[in-house]
Amino acid sequence: MEIDTGNTAWLLLSSALVLLMTPGLALFYGGLNRSKGVLNMMMMSFSSIGLISVLWVIYGFTLAFGSNSNSGVNNILGSFTQYLGTETDFLGDIWGTTGIPVYVFLVFQMMFAVITVALISGAASDRLKFSGWILFAFGWFTLVYVPVAHWVWGGGFIGAKIKALDFAGGTAVHINAGAAALGLALILGKRIGWPKESTKPHSVPLVALGAGLLWFGWFGFNAGSELTVDGTTAVAFLNTQVATAAGVLGWIIIEWIRGGKPTLVGASSGAVAGLVAITPACGFIAPIPAVIVGLIAGAVCALAVSLKYKLGFDDSLDVVGVHFVGGWIGSLSIGFFATTQVNSAITDVLGASEGLFYGGGATQLGRQFAGSAIVSVYSCVVAMIIALVVKLIVGLRTSSEAEVEGIDVAEHAESAYDLSPVSGSAGAFQLAGITGNSSAPAGDADDKPVSEKVSG
Repeated sequence: MEIDTGNTAWLLLSSALVLLMTPGLALFYGGLNRSKGVLNMMMMSFSSIGLISVLWVIYGFTLAFGSNSNSGVNNILGSFTQYLGTETDFLGDIWGTTGIPVYVFLVFQMMFAVITVALISGAASDRLKFSGWILFAFGWFTLVYVPVAHWVWGGGFIGAKIKALDFAGGTAVHINAGAAALGLALILGKRIGWPKESTKPHSVPLVALGAGLLWFGWFGFNAGSELTVDGTTAVAFLNTQVATAAGVLGWIIIEWIRGGKPTLVGASSGAVAGLVAITPACGFIAPIPAVIVGLIAGAVCALAVSLKYKLGFDDSLDVVGVHFVGGWIGSLSIGFFATTQVNSAITDVLGASEGLFYGGGATQLGRQFAGSAIVSVYSCVVAMIIALVVKLIVGLRTSSEAEVEGIDVAEHAESAYDLSPVSGSAGAFQLAGITGNSSAPAGDADDKPVSEKVSG
C-alpha cells in the first residue's frame, strides 16, 4: 500500500497538537498550584516529555501495539514485532489500511503516553520529591500504561474480548491516570496544613491559558484518533468543541448555584471536564448527545472535586475529580449513545453494540463498565505498590522544611518569581526610571514629602 499523504499530514499535525497539550497542562497545573511550587509542578510535565518519549521508542510502542498471533499472551501484553525494525520496515510499512507510515503512528501514540503520565502529577503537588517522581513515572509507564494501552487499543482483552470501546483515551488515558493519581495521593499523604491552609490558585490567567492550549491541542487528540480523514473525523472534531463548551456551562452553573458567582477557574476546569468526558465517545456519538455528555461532566465533576474533603485524600489539583470521574462519564456514555449512524465500525469492525438509546440494549453499557472498572482497580493498586517501592528506594516525600518554604528552591534551586528589589529600597523606583537628586542640598524642597508638595 502506498502512503496516503492526506492522512499522514493530518496525523503529523495531530501529533504536534497532542504534544502541545503537555506544556498546556504544565501551565494549567502551574497556575492552580501555589507560587512556591509552580516550577516543580511544571517540571513534572516537562520531564514526562523527556522520559516517556525515550521509553516509548525503546520498548513502550512495541509492547503496547506489537502482536503475536501464535500466542494468547497478546491479550495481556504486546510483543517485539514492532521493535525498531527487527520485523518491521519503518520506512516502508503502513499502519493497517490507513496509508500512514508506522513511524507516524508511533509518534502519535507517543504523545498520548507522555500526557497520560503527566496528568498524574497534579495529585502530588508541593510535596513529591522530583527523584521520586521520575522513578514513579518510569514504573507506572512500564507496568501500567503500556499494558493498559495494549488491552484497550493494541488487540488486548478489553478491546478484543470484552469489546469495550474507547475512541481516544477515556479509559486508557483519563481513568487510568485518575486512578493512579488516587493511589499516589493515598501513599504520599496530605500536604502540611491541608485542608485548613489556603491552597488557592496562585495565577488564574495561567490556568485559563493552560486550559485554552489544552482545548486547542485536544482536537488532535480526539479527531486525530480516527487515523484517517473522513466523516467520523469531522464528527469527532465537532463533538470535541460542543462537549467542551457544554462542560464550561455545566461547571459554572453549579458554581453559580452553590456559591453565587461563576469563576474563571471554574470555567477552565469545566472545559477540561468536558474534554475528558467526550474523549472516549467523540467518534461514536452524535453532536446533540455530545452536548449532553459535556453538560453532565461539567456539573458532576464540579461536585466531585469536593469529595476529597469528605473522604480525606489530598488530590491537590483534582485529577481524580476531573479525569477519573470525567473519564467514567465519557466511557459509560458510549453505552447510552453509541450509534452506527455516526460510526459503522462499532458493529462492523469492532464487534460492539449500539447504545441503549439506539436499540442496542444494555449490552454495551455493561462492557463499558467492565473495561473501566478493570483499568481503575489495576491502575490504582499498582500505583500504590510503585509508590511504596519508590519510598523505600529514594524516598517519596520532600522534607517538611522544603514543603513549608517552597519545593521549587529545595528541588530545583530556582523560583518562579523573583520579587526582591534591584538595589536596596530604591530598587522599585529605579525600575520605573525614577531617580533621586543626589546633588540637592539638605533641606531642599525636593526632600519634602509628596503630600507637602501637593499641598504647597
